[in-house]
Amino acid sequence: MSQTVWVPLQWARVGRPLVDTKQRQPSPALIRALGLALYWQQQLDQGGIPSVEALAQCEGKDISTVSRILHLGLMAPTLVEACLAGQQPRTLNLKRLQRQRLPNDWTAQQQVIDSFL
Repeated sequence: MSQTVWVPLQWARVGRPLVDTKQRQPSPALIRALGLALYWQQQLDQGGIPSVEALAQCEGKDISTVSRILHLGLMAPTLVEACLAGQQPRTLNLKRLQRQRLPNDWTAQQQVIDSFL
């Protein structure tokens, strides 16, 4: 008697190697960027750094890079928690978030994220 076992896998080419797109893990780059965004915003809010321009100079980064990362600090808490737990959509990564800015409204953010699927 033979048995068949069905294992739900989806394979996708990401760069060169094939990866299992069903396996979810937190994105270290995204988590680092979220942490930087929150830390930098705190520095700006507390007056430790007077402006985004000064922050960029202090960090040795281009002002556009700092602005894109700072914008991540406006993500809805539910989305941040999903990213930290590795439960974000598989297509959601730092590069995509930097290319496509999320709206400030949390409900609209969720709609944009849902469109990533």
